[in-house]
Amino acid sequence: MHALQASLVAPPKTLALAYSGGLDSSVLLDAAAVMAARDGFRLIALHVHHGLSTDADGWLAHCRERCAALGVSFDAECVQLDQGSGQGIEEVARVARYAALGRLCRQHGAQLLLTAHHQDDQAETVLLQLLRGSGLAGMSAMPSGQTAPALLGDADTVIVRPLLGVTRKQIEAYASARQLAHVEDESNANVRYARNALRHRLMPVLEQDFAGYQQRLARTAVHAQNAQQLLQEIAELDLVQCRHEDHLLMPALRRLSEQRFFNLMRHWFGLRGMRMPSLAWMEQMRTQLLTAREESQLCVSHPDGEVHRYRERVYLAPRRVLPDPDEEEPVVLPLPWQGEASLPVPHCYGVLHVEVIDADDSVTPGLDAEWLRAQPLEVRGRSGGERLRLAMNRPARSLKQQYQAADVPAWERPFLPLLFSGRNLLFAAGVGMDCTHLVTLGPRVRLRWQAGTATGQA
Repeated sequence: MHALQASLVAPPKTLALAYSGGLDSSVLLDAAAVMAARDGFRLIALHVHHGLSTDADGWLAHCRERCAALGVSFDAECVQLDQGSGQGIEEVARVARYAALGRLCRQHGAQLLLTAHHQDDQAETVLLQLLRGSGLAGMSAMPSGQTAPALLGDADTVIVRPLLGVTRKQIEAYASARQLAHVEDESNANVRYARNALRHRLMPVLEQDFAGYQQRLARTAVHAQNAQQLLQEIAELDLVQCRHEDHLLMPALRRLSEQRFFNLMRHWFGLRGMRMPSLAWMEQMRTQLLTAREESQLCVSHPDGEVHRYRERVYLAPRRVLPDPDEEEPVVLPLPWQGEASLPVPHCYGVLHVEVIDADDSVTPGLDAEWLRAQPLEVRGRSGGERLRLAMNRPARSLKQQYQAADVPAWERPFLPLLFSGRNLLFAAGVGMDCTHLVTLGPRVRLRWQAGTATGQA
C-alpha cells in the first residue's frame, strides 16, 4: 500500500490498472481498490484476453467477478495474435496486450495505467538484457513511470509501476495476509521461454549465493537510466545543431564523433517511433552517408522506413508503397470540401490542411471559400504535362521544374498529391497553390500539405 501511495501523490479522476488475474496484479488491484475507496477516484481494471490458453475464458470470468466483489469497474478486450509475423509469441502477445490496454485507456479517459511489475521482474529484465548484449538503454530496464506511444498508440497515457521497489516475497506475503485468490498461468512454468528459464533455473541459484541480488540489479538499472539520460541530453543538444526543419545537415553530422553520430541517430529514430537498428547496420549506414557523392540520391532501408541523403541533407522517411508503375491511369481520389479543417489523403501518406485566412487580412491571397466548396475536387497523381503558376508575375512552369526550384527530393515526389478541379490544377503539394483562382477579398482559405511519418514529424 505504501509503495502505491508514494507513486500516486495526486491520483487522477480515473486510474486504469492492467489486471491479468495473476498474483502480482491481484495484489496491486487489492491495494488500489482500498486507496480508491478512501480517496474517491475511479479505478478501472483492464484485462486482455489473448486466447492462448484453454483457461483464458476462466481467467476473464475470475477477473470480472473479483472486480465486482471489490466494487471496481472492469473492462476487457479479446485480441487476435499474428503468429506468422516471425517474432516470438512472447513479443507478439506483449505488443498486442499493450495496444489493447492503450485503446481501453482512451475509451475510459484514463491517462495513468498501473502495471504490477516488481523488483524481481526488474532484476530479470536486467539479466535478460545483459545476456542479449544490450547497451545502456536495454540495461535501464523498466522506469517507474514512462510514456510508450509506440506500444499504447498515444503519447498521453503514462505507465506507472508502483511495485518496482517491492520483492516477489513481499507480494506473496501480502496476498497471504489478505487471503487473495488469483489465477495461475501454466505458461509461466515453461522454461522454453527465456524469462521463465531465468526465473526457475538461474535466479534461485543467485538467491543462494547472492542474497538480495534483486535490489542490487535494480540499482544497476537506475545507474543505467541515469547514464542513458545523459546520452539523451547530449543527443538533444546535437539534434539542435544538426537539424534543419525535417532533416539533418551533413556538414554538422561530419563534425560528430562516431559514437555521438550513433547516439544522435538512435535518438532521432526514437522520436519517429522506429525500432533501434543493430550496431552493424548503423556502421554501414554512417559509412554510406559519409562517402556518398553529393549528387547521388542515397537510400538505406530500415525495417520501419528509409534513410535518404539528398544533396547535403539526410531524411528519415516512413516505409511507404510506391504507386503501381504499371497502372495506365494515375490514382484519382474524389475529395469534396465541405468546410473541414483537414482532409486525409491515405494513399499519399499525409493530410491536406485547409486554413482559413483572417478576415482582416487584405493582403494574403487564397481560394474563395464558397467557390472551393462548390468545386468537384479530386486528388490525383502525376500523369505528365502538369503545369503550375505560382504568381501572376511569373510564367507557368512544369511540375518537374517547380519541384527542382523548390528543392523537393526526387524520392518524395511520387507521394505528393495534386489537387484538381476538373482540368484545373489548384495545388501541388511541396510547391504551392496555382495563382489563377486566388483572391484577396472575402472569406478565403489556403492549402497546406503535411506529410506523415511513422508517428508524426520530429
